[in-house]
Amino acid sequence: MHEIEPYYQWRDDYISAEDERSPFYNTEYSELYFDKQIYNFLLHPQWDEFGSNTLYMKVLYVDYDRSYAIIEFIGEWNDAINNDIMLLKRDILELMMDEGINKFILIGENVLNFHASDDSYYEEWFQEVEDGWIVGVNFQEHVITEFRDNNIDYYINFGGAFDNLPWRTLKPLQFFKKVEELLTKRLN
Repeated sequence: MHEIEPYYQWRDDYISAEDERSPFYNTEYSELYFDKQIYNFLLHPQWDEFGSNTLYMKVLYVDYDRSYAIIEFIGEWNDAINNDIMLLKRDILELMMDEGINKFILIGENVLNFHASDDSYYEEWFQEVEDGWIVGVNFQEHVITEFRDNNIDYYINFGGAFDNLPWRTLKPLQFFKKVEELLTKRLN
């Protein structure tokens, strides 16, 4: 796992540590030491912590004019023990929503497991984005099944074309427009 880096091809367009409106503004990363881990597995030092012992993230891109954020995750999403969604919502997402972000693209291909608790924080997040939306892209099938079994797919759009979207071939705006187009087709 220590070799899996957050996607870095958009760093010419956006770096969350350099964005004064980002929750990760002024974060310094080690280039020599692996200072993060999930269980006994070291993680690449470029991942960001938000309070969870098992789930890390990277804000890959934010467009304040179009009100969207693209966030990549790695690890085990554990609401049952760690209440990851509460930590994520309170410490990261609410700060982003205060800056006008109401469309969230969550990249989950490196999310290994999901352990549910209740859905109240997902419901709260969904209600607070009002005219926006939340989409999960490229989550593994067994992880999506766990989200669905716990009715979280009511709040986060999963499945269909979102399961195998070649997002790395796109620039951030292209990716956003593709997700928005797929979501519009789904809702119509």
